[in-house]
Amino acid sequence: MSGDFWRITNGVLRQTHSSTALTIMAAFKFGTAPNSADPLLYLDNGTHKVEVRSKGNMEKLDLVGATTVTTHDLDLDMQDLDAVPILLRLTLATDGTANLYMREIMEDDDASQHYLSVTGASGSTAEVKWGNTSGSVDWSVVYHTHHGAFSPDEMDISDWVTTGFVRTGLNIVNVLKNSKRHFIKNHVGDSAIVYGYDVSSSMTSRIRPPSIHVLLREVSSPAFLALAGSRTDQQYTAILYITTRGTNYRDAYRLGLSILGEVFDELYTNTGLDGGVDTLMSYSTLLDSKLDDDEVICVHILTLNYMKKVNMTRREA
Repeated sequence: MSGDFWRITNGVLRQTHSSTALTIMAAFKFGTAPNSADPLLYLDNGTHKVEVRSKGNMEKLDLVGATTVTTHDLDLDMQDLDAVPILLRLTLATDGTANLYMREIMEDDDASQHYLSVTGASGSTAEVKWGNTSGSVDWSVVYHTHHGAFSPDEMDISDWVTTGFVRTGLNIVNVLKNSKRHFIKNHVGDSAIVYGYDVSSSMTSRIRPPSIHVLLREVSSPAFLALAGSRTDQQYTAILYITTRGTNYRDAYRLGLSILGEVFDELYTNTGLDGGVDTLMSYSTLLDSKLDDDEVICVHILTLNYMKKVNMTRREA
């Protein structure tokens, strides 16, 4: 150990598994850069494998599968007092798609893809490995799951964030994407149903209406229900923005209202009645009003208040 870090100069940890979709997250910094092509992170699902390798310097890493791509500058030098240990997320899906996310960023400010992606090389032994056999690397945290290839939008290191925000928001999105109702399926489409952290006009304009943006605004627990805080009823507020465009405002308003009605019916039927998991407690709607003669875009807002029972003792130390 070196302070709060696990310093490795020649060591690799491995774990076998039986899963075909994998995720590993790790934060580290270099004292001395490992030799070029020395693996740091390794995933193999039995049919495909992918590695994150050192380039022998303090700036960049390689993502190696069937092809190789290189990161931008990452500032891996632990001697740099301003450097924060780089957090990397490596995922490998069942079909062999491998993604490397840097600092949990998926898109840059211009909505361009920020992560790297390759197809995994031919795998053999289903296992996960991390560490380094050369150089000196200070590892801050390593987290691995064999339950799926999760993007930053799908899983966080914090169980509270994953359970209270990510899993809940994505469940609403997935329920709507799976809907067979006419307006949702034929007018909106899967690509226009998104879990949105940013619902400013500059962000929402990237998706052509009609669209549905799901946003979680509040999570609270009025009181713990057991001694030592082991169980609680968690309440959360989900806000859905239904955006439509028409040749005139009346058409946009009516289309938005039809979509909103189907959204409510779908979520009430498939989430609100799921006792003990997601129970719908109340809802409200805010219907848009025309304020400008040239206005042809309408935004209706549906707010849903849910409650779920949470076992608070299921946490990672």
